[in-house]
Amino acid sequence: MSVRYAVIGAGNGGIAMAGFLALKGFEVNLYNRTKERIEPLMRDPRIELTGWIEGTGMLSMVTDDIKEAIQDTEIIMVTVPATGHYHLAKMMAPYLKNRQIIVLNPGRTGGALEVYGALRRYGCDKEIIVAEAQTFIYACRATGPQSARIFSVKKEVALAAIPSTYTHKVIRLLSGAYPQFVPAQDVMETSLNNFGAIFHPAPTLLNSSHIERGQPFDYYLEGITPSVGRMLEKLDEERMKIARVVGVKAVSALQWLEEAYGAKGDSIYQAIQNNPAYKGLTAPKGLDTRYIYEDVPYSLVPIASLAAEMGIETPVMNTIIQLANFMTGRNFWVEGRNVEKLGVKGLSPMEIHQLARTGIKKDSRTDRMEVMVG
Repeated sequence: MSVRYAVIGAGNGGIAMAGFLALKGFEVNLYNRTKERIEPLMRDPRIELTGWIEGTGMLSMVTDDIKEAIQDTEIIMVTVPATGHYHLAKMMAPYLKNRQIIVLNPGRTGGALEVYGALRRYGCDKEIIVAEAQTFIYACRATGPQSARIFSVKKEVALAAIPSTYTHKVIRLLSGAYPQFVPAQDVMETSLNNFGAIFHPAPTLLNSSHIERGQPFDYYLEGITPSVGRMLEKLDEERMKIARVVGVKAVSALQWLEEAYGAKGDSIYQAIQNNPAYKGLTAPKGLDTRYIYEDVPYSLVPIASLAAEMGIETPVMNTIIQLANFMTGRNFWVEGRNVEKLGVKGLSPMEIHQLARTGIKKDSRTDRMEVMVG
């Protein structure tokens, strides 16, 4: 039986993913919170794809009703920014059915933990699997309300589920559309190998004058110069140190560029210059972008918060977060995910993995087990 999908979010990733799945012959419902954005697709539910794959995908349903979107579907592919994960879980909680699978594309840092906990907090007692991808599978851009260009697809993307015993089941069900997904140890591995934290906030902030003036340029090929590349390497070293302390298999950003794109180099700068998949991916049109408002509070802040909990200093990471705070007038330390919100404050690395694999938190002081409630 063919898998039935709901795609949540009609932004760059959602349009590309929904169009691709429909083009491959799957039944696809597309949901977006703002009706105005999807009205053209509600009238004519076809998505035109160009680039890596060419063709037209016909959607089964386009709606702004979350209950309607997810009913009778096996897999719910979430493509909304991480800023919306918690609220989305709250909206879906009353309508989910046993054995439905939610996949965050991607989870950023701690997304699956946050969503799993939120479902329980808002009364969902069904057997739900919450998975997260390490990164978004495409490099893509929406080119209109009914069209998208997929520049490239990653060769391999790690994925893990809560409970982790279902990771292989999720990958098997997704394999008809996405054979690129491979199993990770648990959602701490996908969260701490979050390369959006490395490649998004720092280059955006360090190119902010060009971005604010609206000057078009290739975000990666032109925005990441040798000096910016060195900053990213320092940032990546801190991320890898935290991952090792927590007991997560850490993949360097340089190694990931080779595994995901086949791009090689002696430095991050060189590997990016050798990556044809990044050609034509232009910089954001302004600083009101996911690269800051999502990737700072939902990628960098939770990593830095976990580092502080473990007694690890992260001066480079803290500098990027503070720079974002100063430039936006926001306090992402307060707004973002942290160890308290993710339910891992006071836990040892072993207890964090127990939570990540089962959704159940063990209080080492009392040996009491409790289902995480967010």
